[in-house]
Amino acid sequence: MSGVFSPTRAKIKERTLRTDKWWLEPAITFGVLFSFVIYATFRAFEGANYYKDHLISPFYSPCLSQACVPEATLFGWTPVSAQVFNFALSPALIILIFPLGFRMTCYYYRKAYYRAFWLSPPACAVAEPHTKYTGETRAPLILQNAHRWFFYAGLVFNVILTYDAVLAFKGKDGQWGAFSVGTIVLSLSAAMLWMYSLSCHTCRHTVGGRLKHFSKHPIRYKLWSWVSVLNHSHQKFAWYSLAAVAFADIYVRQVSTGAWTNYYFFS
Repeated sequence: MSGVFSPTRAKIKERTLRTDKWWLEPAITFGVLFSFVIYATFRAFEGANYYKDHLISPFYSPCLSQACVPEATLFGWTPVSAQVFNFALSPALIILIFPLGFRMTCYYYRKAYYRAFWLSPPACAVAEPHTKYTGETRAPLILQNAHRWFFYAGLVFNVILTYDAVLAFKGKDGQWGAFSVGTIVLSLSAAMLWMYSLSCHTCRHTVGGRLKHFSKHPIRYKLWSWVSVLNHSHQKFAWYSLAAVAFADIYVRQVSTGAWTNYYFFS
């Protein structure tokens, strides 16, 4: 045995001595993340309603499948077949592994879903139900070490989604200079993704790690200082970006189905 059940630890019958509502935060986290997973799974397999009038859902961008709406593709590049083993492959399934992998391996999200889903532990000073602890040394959790590579992939996606936000400044007829609610939604989504990525612990290590003397690397030190400020709010940006991306997809889907109208301030 390990952890609080170790023979060397004090024998306390109570699971915790905390008297506050410690269970509330993991319960809310569970509800939000579980709801997002259900919705994202539905959208990933829907394979439709992801593009309308220069607005493309972040769940489907870049659209690399030959089944993609031509206007939704990245410069017309569609290297992936529309079917795999006679199974119609949704364009979202081709790309979601990268943003999903970035969030799943994120240091903050690991803390969040370890507590909410695995109760490991559910909160500070609350005993977890597990009697054995192996950390992230075995499969599948050892794959958490791939976070750095998912971070790099995430930066590529941020560039693409920023490009999508720029395209949202086009009007229905393709003319530049338009500005709609969709423009705001996609721009906010891209901005929040950048803040989430730039506040990441891996980003902080990338710009300032492996240095013995900051004085010899003033530019990297300055970048590290800026990222360190953002890093304090990484948890907030994790949730803000998740909400922004989800709403961007909902908005594009509703506009695509005709349920909502994309209002133009000017076009």
